[in-house]
Amino acid sequence: MKSSQTAAHPSNGILFGAAYYAEYHREERTEADLDLMKEAGFTVIRVGESVWSTWEPRDGEFDLDWLQPVLDGAHERGIAVILGTPTYAVPPWLQTAYPEIAGESRTGEPTPWGARQEVDYSHPAFRFHAERVIRAVVARYADHPAVIGYQVDNEPGMLLFHNRGSFQRFVRRLKAKYGDVETLNREWGLTYWSHRLSDWSDLWTPDGNTLPQYDLAWRRYQADLTTEFIVWQAELVREYARPGQFVTTCIAYPRPALADDDLMEALDITAGNPYYAMQDHLDATVDLDPVTPWTTSGVAALLRQADRMYSSKQSRFLVTETDAQSIGGSEFNLPPYPGQLAQAAFAFISRGAAMIEYWHWHTLPYGTETYWGGVLPHSLQPGRVYREVAEIGAALGAIGDTLDGYEPDADVAILWSNDSRFALEFFPPLATADGTPDRTSYQRIVDAFHRGVVDAGAQSRILHVGQARDLGAEELARRFPVLVAPGFYAASDAELDLLRDYAAAGGHLIVGIRTGYGDEEARARVEVAPARLADAAGVHYDEFSNLRHDIAVAAAEPFAASGTATARLWADGLINDDAEVLARYEHPRFGDFPAVTTKAHGSGRVTVVGTVPSPALAADLVRWAVPSPVADGLASDRALPVTVASGTLPDGRRAWFVFNWSWTETVVTLDRDVTDAVTAAAHAAGTELPLAAWSTLTLLDG
Repeated sequence: MKSSQTAAHPSNGILFGAAYYAEYHREERTEADLDLMKEAGFTVIRVGESVWSTWEPRDGEFDLDWLQPVLDGAHERGIAVILGTPTYAVPPWLQTAYPEIAGESRTGEPTPWGARQEVDYSHPAFRFHAERVIRAVVARYADHPAVIGYQVDNEPGMLLFHNRGSFQRFVRRLKAKYGDVETLNREWGLTYWSHRLSDWSDLWTPDGNTLPQYDLAWRRYQADLTTEFIVWQAELVREYARPGQFVTTCIAYPRPALADDDLMEALDITAGNPYYAMQDHLDATVDLDPVTPWTTSGVAALLRQADRMYSSKQSRFLVTETDAQSIGGSEFNLPPYPGQLAQAAFAFISRGAAMIEYWHWHTLPYGTETYWGGVLPHSLQPGRVYREVAEIGAALGAIGDTLDGYEPDADVAILWSNDSRFALEFFPPLATADGTPDRTSYQRIVDAFHRGVVDAGAQSRILHVGQARDLGAEELARRFPVLVAPGFYAASDAELDLLRDYAAAGGHLIVGIRTGYGDEEARARVEVAPARLADAAGVHYDEFSNLRHDIAVAAAEPFAASGTATARLWADGLINDDAEVLARYEHPRFGDFPAVTTKAHGSGRVTVVGTVPSPALAADLVRWAVPSPVADGLASDRALPVTVASGTLPDGRRAWFVFNWSWTETVVTLDRDVTDAVTAAAHAAGTELPLAAWSTLTLLDG
């Protein structure tokens, strides 16, 4: 995990603030805003990334001085600044002068102007003008003492570019990788449906493509375009940046043209924008579906967003945008219940956040995001949300630099594969409720296990495949005694061998559905499944089925299943060779197959889960695999809606974060002596700490 060694972390406390757009106000109020920010405990703002047409109102004509009062005022109040480059929202004069820069979502069909991120950022004409404005803005403010870092662009990777130039570059990359069309014909299986190429010019555009091997190559290429664009910007910015200033971009993780680990390789610190539905969506006692494709629902999904951000560099991260009020549109109004903003902030911190920044400071009176609520409402008068934000700022001020060097704990590692995500978005194994392909299948499979970790009272670390490979089997087993590999479909022989060797080295490998079924080209493997793992697992399968309804499972010793444990969505027809059966389906046909098996392998173990486990079944599996999670060290007698997160500090102490995700007041009984990091109150082991509804506590050993 080499990238974790190069990450830059802000020190001297958790940065706290918001995106700030003084230029969006209808009247001047910079001083008043900054005073309110200071009173709320803000230590950072992000500025400048959305207004290219303000920086450069006409071609080659720059207006660079308007931001000076914001930076000066922030610096006078001890508020740091992250300066953005404004390339994600193209000015109208550039759109009209160079219409060919519009990104095409289908060949020959340019994206209409009028929103944002409509541009093909690989186009030379766009790059020329983008470089010019980047250099002008960064050169103007790089030496300002308020500026601590840079955000290049904003949430890149939204479009898959079908522009002719982009397609031609795709063809050139295929030539470089495969050499000749005969090799490509063989590797992609182009004999099928008479797709054999006689020349590179025969390759069809992606619009009508139905072949999974083509699509995986196309998605990898599109992710590379995003990485190359951001790295190009970062290199420009570093020509001006002072020592100690970091460079990042903010990630929206569901973006289609994105491989976050590759993207962050050349940047200094990960930054991401986790949005989530609030109110009852954060009640750990209920299950509600997500409201939008880019907001999560539920406590486990909120924590998964944090774990994904940590995963990009295996290091602490910045939250550059998150909910202040309801985020999503005029029809989606779910402002937080009192206490939920603090819960979310400290949940992110507990999983590695070194900054919490809200989107955004003031709710806008115009534009697409008129009803995306900021810290201040439309009236611009501080209200309930401002007061709660200020309470968070005061708490972080009291904590100070105590959490510098914090590293979140992990009882379970979960393997993440961007290639498998791409492959299973094209060929989803799961269906939606109406029977259509579920393009979120990969995320659903991963989330099933991640939620099991949370519901079992444990903590997870998401690992990219390349990061696991860099560690090697023995170190992987030493650091992470339990490793879940769900939906690992696009996998090479060496990567599957790593999983097998991990178990032999002493790790407990838990294999989910679709793992070991495809290869690195997303071809179905012509071998016994799960490929290269079947012997170690003591089980194989020839057939599999979707499940239209949940099926109850019955457990066998030493495994214990809850009464509500079920199999969902999928069943592999597992055939037991020499494994121990832990659970079976209670069904006249599927009961012929085990649902869960396990077998010792070398110094470790391989467990196969042949279904998508329900939350209860997934939690049962984690309790069996991790009987004593780290959080038991603080409060062993706890259950949902209470969760505990933890991590280590450089001096060897642990920091503990306790949450009550519900309306019901409760208590936790401490198993160790701790001190409240905010109030400095000492609590001895055996103390019953009260937890109000929607509350959170930050505690330190001793």
